[in-house]
Amino acid sequence: MPSALDRVVKPKTKRAKRFLEKREPKLVENIKNAMLIKGGNANSTVTQALKDIYALKKPNAVLYKKKNITRPFEDQTSMEFFSKKSDCSLFLFGSHNKKRPNNFIFGRMFDHHVLDMIELGVEKFVALSEIKNSKCPEGTKPMLVFAGDTFEVTEDYRRLKSLLIDFFRGPTVPNIRLAGLEHVLHFTAMDGKIFMRSYKVLLKKSGCKTPRIELEEIGPSFDFTVRRTHLASDDLYKLAMKRPKALKIKKKKNISRDTFGTTYGRIHMQKQDLDKLQTRKVKGLKKRRSEKTSAEEATSPKKAKKTEQTS
Repeated sequence: MPSALDRVVKPKTKRAKRFLEKREPKLVENIKNAMLIKGGNANSTVTQALKDIYALKKPNAVLYKKKNITRPFEDQTSMEFFSKKSDCSLFLFGSHNKKRPNNFIFGRMFDHHVLDMIELGVEKFVALSEIKNSKCPEGTKPMLVFAGDTFEVTEDYRRLKSLLIDFFRGPTVPNIRLAGLEHVLHFTAMDGKIFMRSYKVLLKKSGCKTPRIELEEIGPSFDFTVRRTHLASDDLYKLAMKRPKALKIKKKKNISRDTFGTTYGRIHMQKQDLDKLQTRKVKGLKKRRSEKTSAEEATSPKKAKKTEQTS
């Protein structure tokens, strides 16, 4: 049976029409929003961790405060329902039980269906309030740094890196100013663990135009361990990554670039007749009378023969 969200809804007011137009498919999609959901047995650590991640994601996030008894790895219908309801393509589910304590499930949707899910266990957590430093303003776009060869070795860690980039990247901006680069999220993969740290960038005086950069930890910080994974098939993953034809950049012919970024262009031209080329008129380049007569005799041999016969 189709759910209430699957039926075709016709707007009755202009406000409802604008609301539905925002959710329609577009060439350039909206900013990816994330929903943070608390499980039925969430403890204080999971609850505080969800609040801190919500503080990093605001305003592109929705925090559900009520507990929801669901298991995303066993039944995905509830997550898909919340995705349609809140128009979110990313989710973070937090839960706690004896078998999997302090459990986080990062996931993303494609067409309101679960695409990837990766389960991480929180071994160590330091909240925002525990680190007494000045914080970054709300809505600051972070710089993401990934350290460790593990992110490129296995498919699980490659997808985890892609998922974390999707989750924390923030809005796409056309221009960047130096003063706006003030938040860094650092992910390190080492010994089967993922270390997440949050820093504030301090621009100090250096005596020249380029400032001296220092990093100050502001929290939150996590030590994760990878538990379970649910990855999409290669065909579905390629379909989710497919770009519309209207956004594809057309290749320009006869244009190439070298390793240094210099652009070279090849131009096709007809062969030029340099005898008729107009040069600059300078007295020194003018032909003398003797040169003109010799040039005329060379161009008209019939006239020269007539003159010889008459003589």
